[in-house]
Amino acid sequence: MTSGHRRRGLFLDRDGVLNRDVGYLATRDRFEWIDGAIEAVARASRAGWLVFVVTNQSGVARGYFDEAAVRSLMDWMDATLRAQGGRIDDYRYCPYHPDGVIARYARESDWRKPAPGMLLDLLAKWQLDPADCHMIGDQPRDLAAATAAGMTSSLFTGGNLDDFLSPLLTAG
Repeated sequence: MTSGHRRRGLFLDRDGVLNRDVGYLATRDRFEWIDGAIEAVARASRAGWLVFVVTNQSGVARGYFDEAAVRSLMDWMDATLRAQGGRIDDYRYCPYHPDGVIARYARESDWRKPAPGMLLDLLAKWQLDPADCHMIGDQPRDLAAATAAGMTSSLFTGGNLDDFLSPLLTAG
């Protein structure tokens, strides 16, 4: 980038960070936002952060839902966030799992966290420096993916996401 302006990226896991983890979520009827999630994404957007969602979705490999369901839910999440002043700039999901029952998805993947493939893909596409990015996850595998991608991370163990993220988003 020639402008010299630092573009910061906030990478968020989905289940357990943005929404309550109810296990193999693919429909809005089971979706429940984490307290403060909408406000946190809006705060990040207002502060100039690019917001990305990176999520393992082994339910595809396991035959519980298809990729169209994953994309539809992400589109709905983005529309909901945009209506509240936030946005998801881009997202990646990994439909693969070695124990999958759908043959084309039943494999290892470098996109499946703790591997950093999803994060590295977004870093390259958006031309971001990992030093200017931060990952929020609710599992050690999320933090491991961030470390492998060269970015810092924080473990979100529950509570209000906006309260949790506010110090990060207002720093520097």
